[in-house]
Amino acid sequence: MNKKKKIVVISVISIALVVAVVFAIMKFTATEGDMEAFDEPLMTEPVAMQELGETILVTGKIIPTDEQKVFAEGESGEIKEFFVKENQQIKAGAPLFAYDTTKVSNEYSKAVRARDLTNNRLNITINELAAARKQLTDMKKNPELSKEELNAAAKDIVSLEMDIENIKGEVSSLQETINDLAATKEKMVVKSKIDGIIVKINKNVEPSENGSSEPIVHIISSGPFKVIGSMSEFDTVKIKKDQPVIIRPKVFKDRTWNGVIESVSHFPGGEGGDEMGGGNVTMYPFKVAITDDTSELRQGFHVSLEINVSDLAQSKQLAIPHLAIDIDETGEEFVYVLTSDNILEKRAIVLGDSSDEFAGILEGLEEGERVVVNPYIVAQKGLEVGKEVKEKDLMPADDMMDDEMLEEDMTEPTEEMEPQEVPTEEATKDEAN
Repeated sequence: MNKKKKIVVISVISIALVVAVVFAIMKFTATEGDMEAFDEPLMTEPVAMQELGETILVTGKIIPTDEQKVFAEGESGEIKEFFVKENQQIKAGAPLFAYDTTKVSNEYSKAVRARDLTNNRLNITINELAAARKQLTDMKKNPELSKEELNAAAKDIVSLEMDIENIKGEVSSLQETINDLAATKEKMVVKSKIDGIIVKINKNVEPSENGSSEPIVHIISSGPFKVIGSMSEFDTVKIKKDQPVIIRPKVFKDRTWNGVIESVSHFPGGEGGDEMGGGNVTMYPFKVAITDDTSELRQGFHVSLEINVSDLAQSKQLAIPHLAIDIDETGEEFVYVLTSDNILEKRAIVLGDSSDEFAGILEGLEEGERVVVNPYIVAQKGLEVGKEVKEKDLMPADDMMDDEMLEEDMTEPTEEMEPQEVPTEEATKDEAN
């Protein structure tokens, strides 16, 4: 290697070393500045009672407890009169509308007249029988009458008795016809079967032999609403009857209603859900009874439901955030506790039930004690157990950054970079030499 090449190699190595040192200094400076800008304080949160346990989240739709849909019947004829209107509150047994009863009423009257005439004929025959029996008794007292005459009188009595039985049969048959016509006439006035509200009346529905496709009158019950939906096969095995449910209607923010599981079907599909869910998961319908007042809810509202499927008797217990729990070198869980005098303590704990956010505490803590929710800061700040933590190193977990400081940081002007001169061709050549 000649002298000129040695000079070039040495120059390149020197430049590389300078660049490496500059980058190292810049990186160290930036890291140190970031640590000062984002110096995290020790955050605490009080130990409190929490509802723990596994929670299933499903969706559903609000429906009335009961409903009645009345369809037109072709054999009943035309509707003559409506007795209700939409949005009207009604009681069970209230008349809704009436078909034209002219034909049925005529047949009913005709049957009644025939029955009455037959009853008159029956009474006449009964009187004739009584007279014939008296006559036969008198004839038996007369010794001059022959046996043939007595036998003829007895045969007349038997004939009258047979006539009476036949007439009674006619009366009974006519009475059955009258009863059937009366029942038909009664059905011509359609009545509500439930207490509820008239939600729809279709006066233009034409009756047909097969019935109408749309109801003439639609009634929903005025009782508490229910919720229907469907849940996966994995959730159904965890659900029990009467388990509490928290209901959150999507139209109301931050409001909840309470309910209980009423039923979960053993058969997929049906009312409330499809048979197959996503990913080849079978879906099963369920019903939830709403135990709170439902006057503000409406049929068709979509809701989300939270179902606690843990042991209900043990679900509420002392709890802390999962982030507060640390593990020592032996694998045991512990937390840092800050006393009222800001003395840092290390406390072994025994865990209980847990939820997505909180861990239950069976032993080691009492309600109201402050636990450190970012325990990694203890080592980072060099804090020692048994010693006081300075106020400058503390901040409650729910404190927010001051708005004015945030605005100042966001509006702080940045330094403008000075424009660099573009090197000339001569300067470039000199630099290369």
